[in-house]
Order: sequence, then C-alpha cells, then structure tokens
Amino acid sequence: MYDPRQLQVLVEVARHGTFTAAADALGYTQPAVSYQIRALERVVGAALTTRYGRRVRLTPVGVALAKHADSVLATLRSAQNELAALMSAGGGQVRMSAFQSGCVGLVPSALDTLRRTHPELEVVLTQTECAISHRLVLSGEVDLAVVCDLDDADNPPDPRLRRIPLLSDHRCVLLPADHPAANSASVSLAELADERWILETVRTRFLRACREAGFTPRIAATSDDQLTIHSLVEHRVGLAIMNELGVTAHTHPHVVARPLRDWPTRNIYAMLWPDLMRSSQVSAMLSALGAASKTLGLGSAA
Repeated sequence: MYDPRQLQVLVEVARHGTFTAAADALGYTQPAVSYQIRALERVVGAALTTRYGRRVRLTPVGVALAKHADSVLATLRSAQNELAALMSAGGGQVRMSAFQSGCVGLVPSALDTLRRTHPELEVVLTQTECAISHRLVLSGEVDLAVVCDLDDADNPPDPRLRRIPLLSDHRCVLLPADHPAANSASVSLAELADERWILETVRTRFLRACREAGFTPRIAATSDDQLTIHSLVEHRVGLAIMNELGVTAHTHPHVVARPLRDWPTRNIYAMLWPDLMRSSQVSAMLSALGAASKTLGLGSAA
C-alpha cells in the first residue's frame, strides 16, 4: 500500500525538479524528502528518480506513478471535503480558480446563486491564467477551474480531467459610441488599421492578427483593468479589445462593443478531476456556474 504522504512528495519532486525545491514547497527538510522517496522506491521495487546535474528527473516508473498519484490525492481531498461538509451541517469549502473575464462576468453571478442555495458553503476564489489553473487542478490546489479553450494548442488539457461546457463568447472591439464603426454589426481589424489601441499585457494573438491584416498597431496605453480600459476608450485615448464575457460585466453609455470578425469563438469550461463530481460542494458550485452561464445570454460552449 502506498503512503499518500510519499505520493505527495513524489508529485512535488516531479513538479519542481529538485529535492530542495520540493522540500520548500512541502515545508520539509531536504533529507526528509530524500528519505520519503527512498521509502517509496522500496515499496515500488524500482527507482523513481535519477539525477542529472543538480536536478532530479523521474524515471519512466516514476512518471507513471506520479500520474496516478495526482488522481489518488485528488480523490482523498474530495473525501476530506465531503466528510468536512457532513460534519459541518451542509457547509464545507470549494476552492476554485478562474481567468479574469470569468471572475468579472461569470463567477459573481454563480456565487450569488450559491449564497442563496448553499449559504454555509465557503468558496475560495483565485484569479489566474488558464494554464496556471490547469496546473492547480492537477496538483489539487483547487477543486475546479473555469478555463477557456483558445490556448489548448499550446497547453493541451490533461485527458484525465473532466471538462464541463459552460458557454462561449466572442472577442469584441470597444469603441466610442459615436465612432463610425459603431454603426456596424461587426468590425474587422483591417478597417481599424489607422486607430490607436489600448492593449492588455497579454497581446501576442492580437499582434499576430494585426500582422496578418497588414498593419502594426499603434499602442496608446497598456492596462489589464477593465474599468480603466472602458474609461480610456470613453476619453478617446484609443480602441480596445475585450472578450464578450468581460463586456457583459460593465457597460458605459459612451462606449459600445462590436464583435471582431474572423476571430475564433472562445469556449469556456469548468475543469476538474472526475472523482470530484461526487462531492456535494463541487456539484453545487457546478450547478451555480451552469445557471449563471444561462442567464448571460451568450453562446453555448461547443
């Protein structure tokens, strides 16, 4: 029988690449990590790690065991949460992560629903990028994550994880309400080649699309704050790009949003270990996210 503590040590060694970094993450000493790995190797009957330089690499046996360890540890955390909820008369906790526009446009509505249906349930929310959310789910640091699929080519999701479709949305251009393009049902980047732009920090896809449209955008400002972006557009500092989900959370009478043509639709999902579907707390959170998705009036996820 494998010791869950030893499995956790193996997972952290795989994640960090050194015994010292794994020890720091776990709050152990480096010799304690080495001891736990050696003890696990005796149980398995094979070497789990090998050194190259100052770093540690998992052997094929170690890689296989680490993959199963992720699932085992997630199941144990699910059981722990379930038992805690039973002992706290319907309470408990759900740890969730979501990307920025999800935190602005989707999660607040879901939490409002959850507050009415499960008032004793505590939700711990972390705002972060989808790739980081993926790692947080795999490591068990969150129970579920709200993610989108546009980065799947660069960061394919682990096939062991369950993805539950929530909704889809479009990329939009924010314009002053009296801008000529505001009268159009949708706009293309080529039509806006002479404009100045307010861009988010992460802009690689937008810059590539501009190159493909035959121009280099003039950047007037950089901001990741949606209220700031709306205000800058209102005061004609430049145009901006924002996902439809983010637009729904804040409207301004002097700013309009028009869908951007020839831009892929973004599908938004909840991602989690399948075993956590049995947790009543996680199930309640998923139901609230589903209900909130329907009220937004956006598209259905593919």
